[in-house]
Amino acid sequence: MSLLTCDNVHVNYGPVRALTGASFTLGAGRICGLIGMNGSGKSTLFKAIMGVVPMHVGSITLDGQPVGGNRGSRGKNADHHRAGLVSYVPQSEEIDWTFPISVREVVSMGRYRNLGITRRLRAADRAAVDEALARVELTDLADRQIGALSGGQRKRAFVARAIAQGAQLLLLDEPFAGVDKRSEAMLIQVIEQLRDEGATVLVSTHDLATLRQFADEALLLRGEILMHDTPEKVLAPENLVRAFGMEVDAGAPVATGTTTISSAEGKN
Repeated sequence: MSLLTCDNVHVNYGPVRALTGASFTLGAGRICGLIGMNGSGKSTLFKAIMGVVPMHVGSITLDGQPVGGNRGSRGKNADHHRAGLVSYVPQSEEIDWTFPISVREVVSMGRYRNLGITRRLRAADRAAVDEALARVELTDLADRQIGALSGGQRKRAFVARAIAQGAQLLLLDEPFAGVDKRSEAMLIQVIEQLRDEGATVLVSTHDLATLRQFADEALLLRGEILMHDTPEKVLAPENLVRAFGMEVDAGAPVATGTTTISSAEGKN
């Protein structure tokens, strides 16, 4: 069953076309990797799904319901976000790390849509927060100030916030960037668990070796969708050349796990 469908989505920033004709479908209970160089449209695609930027042309549906329309349409995207159907974890959070807020309070933000007129957490909300903290192994640090955590622990805290929200679709922007190996392994495990529980996860990453380990499918992006298939097919050398303008040569293990990626410039 389809959960997310993007149909001919175009996004402009003024006169500049950032995303052209993006069309794809993601089923429920799937992990999809989003691959492309910086400036390829990955963040723009996330923003279009979230309703942060309007589509110039095209449509997006979530669970069969329209969540966006043509130029200037934002309201339904925001409604679905408020309803908790979509959760977004950015690559970096723009917050004041010195602000006196605890890890538990950050994770509790994922429950705000459920709060009644009193705006206080109920027993079910507290249970969801406790479960989310446990899944990312931050229970012992729940009362610590968020800025006191390491980069990997912070990332786990914001993923826990998304888990507490209970969203059907999770958008993760570079979740492995700048995190330690323990946090990376834990995040992969959590992503796989969410998939097994029926959630759909769209995750952007430059770590192609890691992507092979857990993704069910992958999208290759360079201003438009170049390919949507299994990670093995999408990450074929000829496809990486199309997306990155790079040649893939045999060599020491790097991002792909088995090959070295080097610039195609100057090659015959």
